[in-house]
Amino acid sequence: MTHVQMDDATHNLLRRGVAEIIGEPELVAWLTSGRTLRLKQGFDPSRPNLHLGHAVGLRKLRQFQDRGHRVVLIVGDWTAQIGDPSGRDQSRPRLSADEVRRNAETYMEQFFRIVDANKTEVRRQSEWYGSFSLSDVFELTARFTLADMLAHETFRHRFENQQPLSLMELMYPLLQAYDSVAVNADVEFGGTDQKFNILAGRQLQEMLGQRPQAVVLVPLIAGADGRKMSKSFGNTIDVIDAPTDMYGKLMSMSDDMLPIYFETLTDVPERELTSMQLAMQLGQLNPRDAKMRLAREVVAMVHGAAAAQAAE
Repeated sequence: MTHVQMDDATHNLLRRGVAEIIGEPELVAWLTSGRTLRLKQGFDPSRPNLHLGHAVGLRKLRQFQDRGHRVVLIVGDWTAQIGDPSGRDQSRPRLSADEVRRNAETYMEQFFRIVDANKTEVRRQSEWYGSFSLSDVFELTARFTLADMLAHETFRHRFENQQPLSLMELMYPLLQAYDSVAVNADVEFGGTDQKFNILAGRQLQEMLGQRPQAVVLVPLIAGADGRKMSKSFGNTIDVIDAPTDMYGKLMSMSDDMLPIYFETLTDVPERELTSMQLAMQLGQLNPRDAKMRLAREVVAMVHGAAAAQAAE
């Protein structure tokens, strides 16, 4: 990341639980300007539930909200019908509009366990894509080249290995990019696996005369099997899991996941986290006790302190 002068609160906001920031000098200037920023993050309702991997980004959004900024949550009711191709060697099964709509209905209550509903604007892609014409599609696709798309690692891999790659999948980054134009986003948030798609939004905004959004990428966390926590892998800890189930899943994860979980899903001070890690390395702290602390913190975040105490 670019080194930019900032106060301690801004440093914590932009460093803890953050993998990379693109456009950081502009973002720091906006944060100190007093202007209310529009913070975009999108979710494809390809499954009905959010999980703790999603919560990493939602917590960061909440921290920005607590400084007075406004979140714009995009429900990807069109892109979910394609399925994000990032990191996949084959096309996803297509979902029907009815399946996507049913999944989206479960999202709202889960979003607002973490983000502040009073400082959030919920938008659905169907608001703009529902009236898209063929002319609009031509205008959008003309902004990007095949070379642009093959810079996407997943697309390049499948193309070079002669694996099927549909034109519909190539549209996915373009649709996500246009969302930023539609809501006039100042900052877009997403996991590191979304970097290509989010940068496409920044590029498209500049092409169409908007100020390009800054980008805040948050780290991906692993599920119980060590792979990226993903609905596709079935290794998630879901936001709607009962407190006892969530607590138990957190207790059963491997010890090496503790640092990233503490950093991204709790507010335990960094100095304390450093001390805990050193104590575990020296054998002065049992990792089981650290996991109990983590499980209490995370369950309390989602379900409240009383539920966390009862689960323990």
